[in-house]
Amino acid sequence: MAAKTVMSPPAPLARQSHNPISRPQIETIVSRSVGVFGVLFAAQAVPAVLTQLPQEQPNWIPVFVLAIFGGILATLVASIAKRFVRVVYGYLSFAYLVALIAWPLLAKNPHAVADQRPWLWLLCTVATSTAAVAFSPWRATAYLIVTPIVYGMVRATPSGGGAALGPVILDVLYATLLGGAVLILITLLRQAAASVDVAQATALDRYAHAVRQHATEVERVEVDSIVHDGVLTTLLSAARAYTPEAKTLAARMAKNAMGHLRDAAVSSPDDDAPVSLGQLAFRIQNATSTLSAPFDLRGKGVGPGSIPGHSAEAVYSATFQAMVNSLQHAGTGADVRRWLSLDQTDGGGIRVGVGDDGIGFDLDRVDTERLGLRVSIIERVTSTGGVVDIDSEVGRGTVIWITWPSPDPSSFQSVDVNDGATP
Repeated sequence: MAAKTVMSPPAPLARQSHNPISRPQIETIVSRSVGVFGVLFAAQAVPAVLTQLPQEQPNWIPVFVLAIFGGILATLVASIAKRFVRVVYGYLSFAYLVALIAWPLLAKNPHAVADQRPWLWLLCTVATSTAAVAFSPWRATAYLIVTPIVYGMVRATPSGGGAALGPVILDVLYATLLGGAVLILITLLRQAAASVDVAQATALDRYAHAVRQHATEVERVEVDSIVHDGVLTTLLSAARAYTPEAKTLAARMAKNAMGHLRDAAVSSPDDDAPVSLGQLAFRIQNATSTLSAPFDLRGKGVGPGSIPGHSAEAVYSATFQAMVNSLQHAGTGADVRRWLSLDQTDGGGIRVGVGDDGIGFDLDRVDTERLGLRVSIIERVTSTGGVVDIDSEVGRGTVIWITWPSPDPSSFQSVDVNDGATP
């Protein structure tokens, strides 16, 4: 017989690791990097500070040295602790600019200053980098332009070494270009992280929307299945009940339909308590006693294990609908044999088979409007993570395998009901 397998939707991907370039993480990396390099630049400036101290006013020395070097150490501590980062970095940028402006007041004899750059020059890049961390891009850009210019003006004064215009311009350009490179790098990293955060938030919103749509679709399938199983099938069976056996079947189906509707009314969508495989198998076997024709029990049975309540209900309802379809469409009379198979899968799930050697059908020719097969069996099972395997051929009978959870497709084997084989 031709076998067709209807697979469940693909399982969700494993949880991804936390976004490695989120905005908070980029801020942490940037602040710590600037803090570490600030300490290194400060260590590099110590020899120049010791050389130029004799040329400066003694009263000003502790204030400015403590303000600058203490601020650099504070930036590293704040970046590690992740507290008051922007405040501390903004303080250092401000303190450096104030010290730079006040530099001409520090020299005892401006004309006696050695012909060398002030030690603050070695920390200019640190100051522009801390400004890039602490301020917005526009304010950091303004600071980047103003600070090297102020340094150039100081460098041209006698207390700054009295440098010529050419070296002053070169120093200003060098400080601006180096600080600009750092500012551009930090800005690009922030923008990239912000874009990733926006994309991630959008993806989460879409995922939440998809989850809601999936929940709605599952509920729709459940309602369609209940309506079909409980109302349409009963009405159709009652309308075609010309024989005592058909009338008996219609009456039983009406009773089952009322039970389904009652259970659906009192059940909660969030109630998904696990059901043991034994309870599910017993319920399926017990359902055969309400039908008008017997089903031979096959298979090895089930062992210990459990299944979510929603999935158990889907397997039971789909199995019952498959048995009803066999009674309605496989043919009548004692020459039609019907059977029910119950087995436990290797993964601890359950596999149910409903088969007969009746007239069979061509699955490709089934009308899409026929809800019994499409909604009550296929969609009902696949929406809860299972799979339906339909093996049918005109004149040779039908076998419907219902497996939960969905195994690998290669594990399926087509079974011909005429040879009496079990799954």
